[in-house]
Amino acid sequence: MKRTITPGARTGRVRIPASKSQAHRLLICAALGEEKTEVVCDGISADIAATAKCLSALGAKIEEMETGFLVSPIKKVPEGRCDLYCGESGSTLRFLLPIVGALGAQAVFHREGRLPQRPLAPLDSVLKEHGMTLREDGDLLYCSGQLIGGNYTIAGNVSSQYISGLLMALPLLIRDSLLMVSGPLESAAYVAMTEDALQLSKLTIPKMGAMWAIPGQQRCHLPKRTVVEGDWSNTAFFLCMGALSKEGVTVEGLNLHSSQGDRGVLDVLRRFGAEVTEHGDAVTVKRGALHGVTIDAAPIPDLIPVLSVVASVAEGETRVENAYRLRLKESDRLKSTADLLRALGGRVEEKKDGLVITGVPALHGGAVETQNDHRLAMSAATAACAATGEITVDNDGCVAKSYPRFWEDFGSLKGEGL
Repeated sequence: MKRTITPGARTGRVRIPASKSQAHRLLICAALGEEKTEVVCDGISADIAATAKCLSALGAKIEEMETGFLVSPIKKVPEGRCDLYCGESGSTLRFLLPIVGALGAQAVFHREGRLPQRPLAPLDSVLKEHGMTLREDGDLLYCSGQLIGGNYTIAGNVSSQYISGLLMALPLLIRDSLLMVSGPLESAAYVAMTEDALQLSKLTIPKMGAMWAIPGQQRCHLPKRTVVEGDWSNTAFFLCMGALSKEGVTVEGLNLHSSQGDRGVLDVLRRFGAEVTEHGDAVTVKRGALHGVTIDAAPIPDLIPVLSVVASVAEGETRVENAYRLRLKESDRLKSTADLLRALGGRVEEKKDGLVITGVPALHGGAVETQNDHRLAMSAATAACAATGEITVDNDGCVAKSYPRFWEDFGSLKGEGL
């Protein structure tokens, strides 16, 4: 439904929910283990729920509790077809596709929204070369066959999720495997998160340069109780609100040494000129003399919409580079971000693989079309902190994909000076 957001800077404190990226990985490791595991997860988004439901369809027993999930691992894959409803979650699809092959399951992935249009190449070809059969029929993706060990080579500049999915699947195979990444590895921090989850699961995945030598016949062994850390991707929205506020915003519940790539928001905000203070499990950001910067989108693609909001009121010019992959997200995020800024009075030029944003004194408010993209809706809320007029978003419910309680947490902040 539509939501109208009152303009003006905000201040206050927010405790951020669990990391969606880490929750996917820990749930999968728990389901591929040998013993029951509690995955403590503060806040269950639509994407996390999709992964849990798909793992249940593959034979895991997953009980949703007030504190997260109790996971009994997959002992035997159900006979016949497994229907896997992954919604719009690219992580669910790309992580579980090779795992379905490793389990030798027959499955159908049900995809929604833009997910059927988002790329699967070259992962699909690699899986076919190693024993799987894949067939697309509209929103459905049929897969069968037993994935076999061997030498795997995959490009590193399309999606780190392909590499993460293979890293989680290959230890399950009978034969050993060698996973090689060709070309530059973008979003390397997300692969590091997967390595962390696998190491926590006591799997052996030695890395040698741009390749991993992966022994087969392994099972995950997570601790009996595993806590998902706070989400840096969602933290970025509130920290950017802080960068637009003299009194600032504090976000609590964070691992300040996290391998999550979106922790990089701190560096970018410091370069913008914001005042950033780290303390315990919290970060406080306050407005400084904001000025334009150059942002490499390759390691932090999900942050570009909200960082572009900060850029829109930073003095001078901000250049966003290496951002072509944003066109393959829940919306074409380069175009959608440019459209959002223009609708609110920002000055932006859209390039093939980036944006050039010239700062203005303030945004003037207006109507934002979210394209059913959660990050655009939350970026619009952030933009209200730099606007002089009301901002209306056409679909506030899309935030459920990653942050169901976003509007509640946003509403807990007070207007600056009140």
